[in-house]
Amino acid sequence: MDVLSISIVLYENDREVEKTIRSVLNAKINLRLYLIDNSKTDVLKYLAADERIQYTFNNANIGYGAAHNIAIKKSLSEEIPYHLVMNPDINFQEGTLEKIYAFMEENKSIGSLMPKVYYEDGSIQRLCKLLPTPLNLIGRRFIGNSALAKRKNEEYELHNFSYTQILDTPSLSGCFMFIRTEVLKKSGIFDPRYFMYLEDYDLTRRIHKVSRTVFYPGVSIIHGHAQESYKNGTLLKIHIRSAIKYFNKWGWLIDSERTAFNKKVLEKIKRK
Repeated sequence: MDVLSISIVLYENDREVEKTIRSVLNAKINLRLYLIDNSKTDVLKYLAADERIQYTFNNANIGYGAAHNIAIKKSLSEEIPYHLVMNPDINFQEGTLEKIYAFMEENKSIGSLMPKVYYEDGSIQRLCKLLPTPLNLIGRRFIGNSALAKRKNEEYELHNFSYTQILDTPSLSGCFMFIRTEVLKKSGIFDPRYFMYLEDYDLTRRIHKVSRTVFYPGVSIIHGHAQESYKNGTLLKIHIRSAIKYFNKWGWLIDSERTAFNKKVLEKIKRK
């Protein structure tokens, strides 16, 4: 029986993902890998050479979350206990998935986990965050040099957190989401209204309401994070539209749940 399903969304890119697939297939646990292809053609179907891989060609770019939902729905219908949402530019050492699986089995209260994430140059990616306010997202992009924006950004990115201890936080990156599928029956899956960006914050927040969402430093991965929306005007517009959808859904200036969740995170960091 498969104990873990993994989904990777493809889009006109086959260079980085081959390394990612090798990392997955080296694992010594029963797993299934879903390659969900949003590309214009199905030239990437050659990647599904292993019997553990299932390839789905959408013939259109339906969006990040909507594409992952195709695989997540299959995992739920087949009652696979864990599902990993992963970017195509991730790689890790042998034994990583086994260690995470064992940790999740020992900690049933955890609904979603993100490990320690490094850039390719070996520096840490600060992917544990508070739930964002409009100032956090706007300040990071448009008023990043002001003293206020810098202070708010450091608080938002939890610069006082050492990344050496487990931390419960409602905001974790979607580059690597190891999720207990049972909690998805309560929280729901990705909201397809987000074409790309902030769908991970939205889902982690919903999981956090019904279960623990944690950063786990016991294992680490490498993520070739490019922050393309900082360089590409089209992606920046998509990011802004997603931010508007996010704040329309959860609240702009007034969001009592955000205030309560963020306060708890900051209090935990002070105690560590």
